[in-house]
Amino acid sequence: MPQPRKIVLATSIAQTSLTIEGIRIVVDSGLARVPVYEPSTALTRLETRTISQASATQRQGRAGRTQAGVCYRLWPKGQDAARPAFDTPEILAADLTPLVLNLARWGVTDPAQMQFVDQPPASAWREAVALLIDLDALDETANITNHGEELAALPLHPRLAQMIQMGKALGATQRACDIAALLSEHGLGGDAVDIEERLQNFLTDRRPRAKEAKSLAKRWAKLVGDTQQKSNDVSVGRLIAFAYPDRVAQAARQVGRYRLANGRAANLPQTDRLAREPFLVVTDITGQAANGRIRAAASIDLEEIEDAFAGHIVEEQRVEFDTASRSVRARRVRALNQVVLADAPAKIDDPEEAAQQLCAGITELGVDILPWSKAQTALRGRVNYLHQTLGDPWPDLSDGALNADVACWLAPFIAGVAAISKIDAQMLEDALAVLLPWNLRHQMDQLLPTHFEAPTGSRVLINYAHETAPAIEIRVQELFGLTQHPAVADGQIPLLVILLSPAHRPIQMTKDLPGFWRGSWLDVAKDLKGRYPKHYWPDDPIAAAPTARAKPRS
Repeated sequence: MPQPRKIVLATSIAQTSLTIEGIRIVVDSGLARVPVYEPSTALTRLETRTISQASATQRQGRAGRTQAGVCYRLWPKGQDAARPAFDTPEILAADLTPLVLNLARWGVTDPAQMQFVDQPPASAWREAVALLIDLDALDETANITNHGEELAALPLHPRLAQMIQMGKALGATQRACDIAALLSEHGLGGDAVDIEERLQNFLTDRRPRAKEAKSLAKRWAKLVGDTQQKSNDVSVGRLIAFAYPDRVAQAARQVGRYRLANGRAANLPQTDRLAREPFLVVTDITGQAANGRIRAAASIDLEEIEDAFAGHIVEEQRVEFDTASRSVRARRVRALNQVVLADAPAKIDDPEEAAQQLCAGITELGVDILPWSKAQTALRGRVNYLHQTLGDPWPDLSDGALNADVACWLAPFIAGVAAISKIDAQMLEDALAVLLPWNLRHQMDQLLPTHFEAPTGSRVLINYAHETAPAIEIRVQELFGLTQHPAVADGQIPLLVILLSPAHRPIQMTKDLPGFWRGSWLDVAKDLKGRYPKHYWPDDPIAAAPTARAKPRS
């Protein structure tokens, strides 16, 4: 009787030395689910990636191990060359925490001391060291502690070893070992988000896989020398928090929204039983760092956090800029990294720090939020014009340049000020005096005067920030009789003259006033006579007297 055909669904088993009898046909998707460690979040996630050429060859070889076979590849042959030649070495993509702890046992605190074929990524190494310091396995110099030696002696990830050792101290060794076994094997206890629910299911599960995991947990308990379960009163959340101090999470204002101690944001469906808990400990997250989905967690209360992390909780004054009020606020905070356990208003003790934070807020909002006076705005426009046309020594006082380093030029003059509304024009004037010393300002006044004096005696502000050239806006009658075009820089830079009607509306722009008098003035005058018949519109403006009135004085 012929044997029934079998289908074997395989993952990375095809890349091991194990031989399965009777395999004649391989269907290769060309994909693999690989663990990818993210140092910024201290999380390992599974990601579907294209396999390498070497891996594809290994999979193909499965079809010919014991007899002739065939391999069907589910991708165009032309894509072979686009695949990487080899898989990424594990050391470049893995969680380095176990490696760092084991090397620390040998006295190695710097990966450069080892002759790795591929040096481990610096960011992943730093994150591993930071975690081990949080677990009290390394001291601040990255040398192993006595507690770290205890963790390294257990055949577990340092996180889980930490949970078991701390569980032992609380008389809950076996409970901690059971949780460690549950977290080590995907799918044990079901797929509920609540790990406590999973643990109950796991402990009552009589299937072979669950029995094997429970036997493993008992062997771990023996390794730490404590096989007696003295207490079941220690909560699941508290035990897990020992292993995941960086993933203690605090509820945000929105139901189901949490912020982890490592700064990452994560969500639960609002219908989940844990979604209204004020604090959680998270063991599994999927998705992006800014908006992850919590897959496994346990509740923990404030008192348990305070007790478990007494040596890591920091009480400090935080001085921060509040965008809504545009002011600096001080608060007395008790926090476990990014998890705030207590928060109350406080008095600002350090005026210099307040100034720095206010400058950071101004940078965020832009320097145009500051109360610049008209004279200061004009001054900056003149300096910027010189900077653009002549360069050094004229500084760049544009919004962009000032916004790039607000703290450098403004902070010394706003010490003790806690709100943008309290910054006044004199403070800005003092800052400008440093940016533009007196000798440059005196030189600038000679080159670029602030005002143009019209034949009528009127002083008209020169706009050096105009988009095309330094400009003035003036009623056309005030320039009658003027035979030279207005200019600055000893006559080298002509002003853009924007001629206005008696109603102060633009009628013409010119950089050649004498040419305008001789050219299109008659057409313009004809139009003005129709609109403003009471005013004086001479046919020969060069011979006419300038006036600021409707008609010149007789």
